[in-house]
Amino acid sequence: MLVVVAPGQGSQSPGFLTPWLEVPGVRERLAWLSVVSGVDLIEHGTVSDAQTIRDTAIAQPLIVGAGLVTLLSLFPQPGNAFARIGAGAGHSVGEITAAVGSGVLTAEQAMVFVRERGRQMARAAALTPTGMSAVLGGDPETVVASATKHGLTAANMNGAGQIVVAGTLEQLAAFAGDPPEGSRVRPLEVAGAFHTSHMTPAVDVLSHYSRAITTHDPRIPLISNADGRVVHDGRDVMRRLVTQVSNPVRWDLCMSAMADLGVTAVIEIPPAGTLTGLIKRALPGVETLAVKTPDDLPEAWRIIEQHGASANLDNQPTWRLLVAPIKGAFRLGTPVAVGDEFTVDATIGTVETLRETIPVVAPHGGVVVEWLVEDGDPVAPGQPIVRLHPIAQEAHA
Repeated sequence: MLVVVAPGQGSQSPGFLTPWLEVPGVRERLAWLSVVSGVDLIEHGTVSDAQTIRDTAIAQPLIVGAGLVTLLSLFPQPGNAFARIGAGAGHSVGEITAAVGSGVLTAEQAMVFVRERGRQMARAAALTPTGMSAVLGGDPETVVASATKHGLTAANMNGAGQIVVAGTLEQLAAFAGDPPEGSRVRPLEVAGAFHTSHMTPAVDVLSHYSRAITTHDPRIPLISNADGRVVHDGRDVMRRLVTQVSNPVRWDLCMSAMADLGVTAVIEIPPAGTLTGLIKRALPGVETLAVKTPDDLPEAWRIIEQHGASANLDNQPTWRLLVAPIKGAFRLGTPVAVGDEFTVDATIGTVETLRETIPVVAPHGGVVVEWLVEDGDPVAPGQPIVRLHPIAQEAHA
């Protein structure tokens, strides 16, 4: 099974888009997305220096725009992607790219949203001098406890021995001067304490904008970086894109979900390298490819041919199929037989894990066509639970 992943802020480097301008159609697509976002993606992806593209208001549209145009190079006919990609995921702002790839948002919606995300996060970061540091090694629980002691937030739980902490510059300096045993602390070239409460002003604005954005349900399983759950409701994806701005990124749980889904290969789209590095360490045996230049496309196409398989959500629309959000045991709620009806937003049951109990909700309601699991059955993330005839889908139009 193939998973395609999109990186987050900090993965960009000067000139990383230069070789892609030689690919037919890329320059024109970048020019169009530049108009939509109000950011010159061609200039910043080719000639701007590291300090310039470190600016949050530039970096975020640049990363999403780059991902979208290079994703089209992987799949020149976008519809083919839905038949080949088993799941998608993105780290931080990369989840916006993944939302487009799964069909939740259009490219234009994504570029407007990421433009405002970058602007609002930059404004929030300007209120207080803040930053982020990577912690390499050490016991994860000890690292988190030490960060909390210094008033920091574990903003990125990346797995593979890496945690990113965030807070004020004074808090970060104190933490670096008293590092957890067995760890190394490395300051990151970012402009603020992202995925922490320092970003709350940005969330407030983006939440208001999100109410006007029309979404579609994902056409492939989309793994949320908030908690590693497979999300199948477009409205829930949009809510998560907003709240992730001030909440930690749990890439460790995303990788766990990939393992539960049976991943055999991962392709990272540009600016690539960071996520495949984590996946190599966390999921040994999984084939990985960081697509950095067009020279990597033939190898990417080989991997797609070898590992690509339909997630089968295109022929069975997600508004008719409720799936497990996470690995665990399914527990049925009130017994419901074939032919019975669920109301809009009804909870049909839960998935129980060792850590928590997650409700399984029918966002559009509907009549039960077929139960695909029984009470007590083990389920994997994205596994179909019940098929519904969506007679109530107009309720959320």
